[in-house]
Amino acid sequence: MEGGGGGGAYGAAKAGGAFDLGRFVQQPQVLARVASAVFALIVFSCLIGEGYTNTPSSSQLFCIFNRNEDACRYGIGIGVIAFLACIFFFMVDVYFPQISNTTDRKYLVLADLGFSGFWTFLWFVGFCFLTNQWAWTRAEDVPIGADSARAAITFSFFSIFSWGLLLTFAYKRYKMGVEDFAQSYIDPSPEVSTPYSSYPNISHESYQQPPFTHTAEAPEGYQPPPVY
Repeated sequence: MEGGGGGGAYGAAKAGGAFDLGRFVQQPQVLARVASAVFALIVFSCLIGEGYTNTPSSSQLFCIFNRNEDACRYGIGIGVIAFLACIFFFMVDVYFPQISNTTDRKYLVLADLGFSGFWTFLWFVGFCFLTNQWAWTRAEDVPIGADSARAAITFSFFSIFSWGLLLTFAYKRYKMGVEDFAQSYIDPSPEVSTPYSSYPNISHESYQQPPFTHTAEAPEGYQPPPVY
């Protein structure tokens, strides 16, 4: 399979085929990507909307997660980036079958694989971080926003599994591409040349002169007459 060969590589249909919306939305990675986008949207929306509050005696806002600004920033940061990444890779999924270059498909699948793996880890860290900070939060510091905090923690936990599914699907697509390449690859090394064969019907025995075929010829020139 060469770099521009294209059709059917990395788990996608042949390039140039008609787009089937019904079949597209039924693909497992598309469903997992939509779920991941929704979870990320809920997380950063809850933190932006009600993640900061203040006490009745002060107008100074603080993060409801144990007054730790890093907790709110972390949750908002990974949520926003995850949501934007889901949109980007969703568009990649739409146009992926139209990409005829196998190398381009490979790089896109590797990007999906690497990002999904990294964000699975970040969601795990975020869930542990938010849970820990929420456990140390005092009740009087959260007059409102407790439900939003719990929702952010809950959907951070769900995001670990949704992005883990995306990681699994991306790995399967990459593995399919590698196997397709291995099956269609032809070794370009030259064949071993064989020695020249002898001409057919020619004996390798040494030539022998037939017996009794050699006759001595009389030397040419003058011959003296016999003496009586």
